[in-house]
Amino acid sequence: MRLIQYLLVSIFLTGAAWAQETSEPTADERTSTGGATTLEDILARQRGETVDNSYRSENTGQGNAEGLLGQLGTRGVASDSDVYRALRYGSADVTVSSHGPADSVLIQDGGMWWLTFRTGPLREYGTYIVAGMLGIILLFFLIRGKIRIDGEKTGRTVTRFNGFERFGHWLFAGSFLILGVTGLLTLYGRDFLIPVFGKEGFAALAQGCKWLHNNLAWAFMLGLIIVTVNWIAHNIPNRVDLKWLAAGGGLFTKNSHPPAKKFNAGQKIIFWACILLGVSISLSGLSLLFPFEMPLFAKTFQIANATGIPQMMGLNLPEQMSPQEEMQYAQVWHVMVAYVFIAIIVAHIYLGSVGMEGAFDAMGTGEVEEQWAREHHSLWLEEVQEKEAGKTATSPAE
Repeated sequence: MRLIQYLLVSIFLTGAAWAQETSEPTADERTSTGGATTLEDILARQRGETVDNSYRSENTGQGNAEGLLGQLGTRGVASDSDVYRALRYGSADVTVSSHGPADSVLIQDGGMWWLTFRTGPLREYGTYIVAGMLGIILLFFLIRGKIRIDGEKTGRTVTRFNGFERFGHWLFAGSFLILGVTGLLTLYGRDFLIPVFGKEGFAALAQGCKWLHNNLAWAFMLGLIIVTVNWIAHNIPNRVDLKWLAAGGGLFTKNSHPPAKKFNAGQKIIFWACILLGVSISLSGLSLLFPFEMPLFAKTFQIANATGIPQMMGLNLPEQMSPQEEMQYAQVWHVMVAYVFIAIIVAHIYLGSVGMEGAFDAMGTGEVEEQWAREHHSLWLEEVQEKEAGKTATSPAE
């Protein structure tokens, strides 16, 4: 009988707890707390459910003065909780001694979505992008192997890139690699490096990463300009690129070498991706470096809303932003572009080094094996040889 009694009591308590957990807070329950947090709100947060905060954001003591007369506290007719809510949701009349553009924003509640998105979906899907590219490269290597020079090497070399071209490339590439590493350490460091180095060790590392990231951005932008000026004329698409793409660039079959000029269609795609992503990530980076002088997203959203496209997609893009919100949007966009950029550059590094025989020489010494040039850039090699033949023909005989 005692066992049965215990079972009945357990079932009763479980049912009561279940009923309490599944119940929504009613207006009466909210009123009974004076508009404050209810037990159901607390339980819902513990279960990881979304709680409607309108009872806070709409209850900041503004317009409730008559009901509070005679109950004056340390904040006049508004309680301490009312003042906190008004500060949190931006309805407080704040006066500060300093006059910076963001000094009057004491609490920015909107920053919570940024923190949640930055440490959640942004990192998760960004990791999938980079890991996915690494997986594709590994699969390609296992199936295709290293792309080697098919014909017999001649022992002669052809100048592919001069010193200034290589300088611009390595300035752009080297600064990007350091920016990528320091950015990833900043993004993932709290979770993975604090257990290794401790909080003080990670703080020193994070400070160093921040300094490098901010200052090497200028080298990256200079390299971007040099690369653009050097090669934009050679990367205009043409009909030859369509033939190259139709043949898959010869990457998937041996002894297949579609004709190409100085840059083939694949290299042109990477070039334009680097230019567009480089400009975008530079602009968002400048916005982060100078948030009060160079806000980008409020103006961008105004232009986007004017087209009507966001509304068709059910989006309501904000057109008025505090400096903090501008920085949050800029940081999210900066990281999104960086993930795509890193994935593309990883593929480029593979094909330009271990993935293709002779490819690294183009940027290493600037000289490439003549047979390599004939197989991968035959039209460009013909142009070079014609120019050399013309120079020989016009030079005076000894």
